[in-house]
Amino acid sequence: MDKIIIENLELIANHGVFKEEKFLGQKFIISVEMTTDTRKAGKTGDLSSSTHYGFVADDIEKLFLSESFDLIETCAEKIAQMILTKYKLITEVKVTIKKPWAPIKKHFDFVAVEITRKWHTAYLSLGSNMGDKKANLLEAIENIKKLEDTKVTKVSTILETEPYGYTEQDMFLNACIEVKTLLTASELIEKLLEIELLMGRKRIIKWGPRIIDLDILLFDNDIINTENLTVPHPYMCDRMFVLEPLFEIAPYVIHPIKRASIMELKKLLEEK
Repeated sequence: MDKIIIENLELIANHGVFKEEKFLGQKFIISVEMTTDTRKAGKTGDLSSSTHYGFVADDIEKLFLSESFDLIETCAEKIAQMILTKYKLITEVKVTIKKPWAPIKKHFDFVAVEITRKWHTAYLSLGSNMGDKKANLLEAIENIKKLEDTKVTKVSTILETEPYGYTEQDMFLNACIEVKTLLTASELIEKLLEIELLMGRKRIIKWGPRIIDLDILLFDNDIINTENLTVPHPYMCDRMFVLEPLFEIAPYVIHPIKRASIMELKKLLEEK
C-alpha cells in the first residue's frame, strides 16, 4: 500500500511525569506514516480521494496541546486513534514521538516511542437457543456496535440449526458478522465476554443452552493460542452452523492454518 508521511513535526507541550515538565513544557518531535491508497488521487488529481496532510498536522497539534499526559505512550495512542477514526481512507498508521529534552542525566539525542496501529477485520459467530432467540442475536449485534472503535460491517442471515454436542436442548439461531476494530483480539474477546455476562449468559453445561454465545472465528490472518483465546476458532471447520453463515459474508476469506477459503471448507464439510 501507499503511504502519506509527516516527518518531524515540532511542538512545545507539557507532557511528562515530573511537575517541572508539566509546568515548563518541552519540545516534542512527531512523525506519522499513514497507510492508504493514493492511486485514484494520483490519477485524477482529486484531493477528496486522498488524505490532506495539512489537516492531519493541524489535528495532531490540537490533540497534543489539548491536555497534559504523563506518558508519551499515551500521546502516541491518542494520535493513532484520532487519525484512524477521523480519516476514513487510512487503514494503518505508525506514530513516532521523540523527546529530545527528556530529564535524563546523560548525553543523548532523544528518547522516543514508536507504535503501529491499524483497523483489524474479525469474523464473529453468534448463537442463542433461550428466550427470544432472534431478539438476543440482534441485541448482541447492537452491543457490539457500541464497542469503542468497532464497526459492524457485514451481517449474515440468521439460521435455525440443530444443537451441537449436548443435544437435549432447543434449536439454535446462529449468525456471523464481520467487524472492523482497533481493539486487539484479546481486548475484543474480553468485551464479548462482558456482553455475554451483561445479557445473562451462564456457563453451566458445556455446549448447553445459552441465551447468547459470542466467539471470534478469525482475526485478520492471525494465529493466536493463549490461555484465554484460540484463533482461528478450533472447531469452526467442523460446524456447518458456523461455516454456512460465514460463507454468506466471507466466502473467499482464507483460513490461515488450513490455507483454504471458507467456500472450500464448507464444501469439504458437506462432502463428509
